[in-house]
Amino acid sequence: MTDLLLIGLYALIAGAAVGAVGALVLRLLRRRSIAVHICVLLAVTVVAVVAGVATVAWAMFLSAHDLQVVLLTVAAAALVSLGVGAVFGRRLASAAVWAAEARATERRLEAGRRDLVAWVSHDLRTPLAGLRAMAEALEDNVVDDPRTVAEYHRRIRTETDRMSRLVDDLFELSRINAGALRLALSSVPLADIVSDAIATTAPLAASRRVRVVAAESGWPVVTGSEPELSRVVANLLVNSVRYTPADGTVQITAGADHGDAWLAVSDSCGGIPEADLPRIFDVAFRGERARTPQSAGGTAGGGLGLAIVRGLVEAHGGQVHAHNTRSGCRFVVRLPAAPA
Repeated sequence: MTDLLLIGLYALIAGAAVGAVGALVLRLLRRRSIAVHICVLLAVTVVAVVAGVATVAWAMFLSAHDLQVVLLTVAAAALVSLGVGAVFGRRLASAAVWAAEARATERRLEAGRRDLVAWVSHDLRTPLAGLRAMAEALEDNVVDDPRTVAEYHRRIRTETDRMSRLVDDLFELSRINAGALRLALSSVPLADIVSDAIATTAPLAASRRVRVVAAESGWPVVTGSEPELSRVVANLLVNSVRYTPADGTVQITAGADHGDAWLAVSDSCGGIPEADLPRIFDVAFRGERARTPQSAGGTAGGGLGLAIVRGLVEAHGGQVHAHNTRSGCRFVVRLPAAPA
């Protein structure tokens, strides 16, 4: 019993000494990554076991040969344990990083949802108040001048159309986020898509005295769903026309390289603040300086158009990004080219 107690005491002292050194190392490395901490903990555990076995073997007065065999066996086991522990430590660290990124993404999405609710509430409440006031004025015969009545009717129709577009955007965005978007893929000529989008945007461009110019040639054929691609191009055009000053120009070009097709919409809006560029495709983001709703002459949407563009482009396996040019902004969409 006395020998067992002494052996246990020796092993405890050796393990405690290694543990104290390990605690000091962890304190010195407290600002390092979780992977470093895991590796240190594994090393401390294995070294403590090795120190305990070596101390007990020495206390048992083993021969030099037997002591060497014990130490080699323990060292081999320690190396295997450290190797396996390092692999699992890296995996655990990667899982921790992934979990942190997932939490950050979840918080960002939740903030986006709150912003979306706030924007939509504002964009619906304001026109509804105006519609109610005009409807009551017409109902109570407060206005009876034919020109005024006609103007009220026109404004009611305009506000109704704007709310309808907002509801359509919300429905489209919900389909994208819910994964309910089903694409009927086919070979789609970008020239036809752009031509239709220009025709749709013509009234807005004319009212704002903005020229929309498209390249005469170089239009590729892409693999995609025609309705969704039409919405992508239309949203980009409407966005650029809204933020381009009077007598400005919106230019559309396209081409193909590296097996992909690309389409670019350039405007003369004056540029986007660099801090806002990474966020312009976020839900409900409208900017506060260069591309504000006020600069759009009161025609800005709910901040959903570019978010829908990104969702639809990514659903096609493509990418969309934006950067500033000398006079404004350039939005570039890359899509899979149709097979030759």
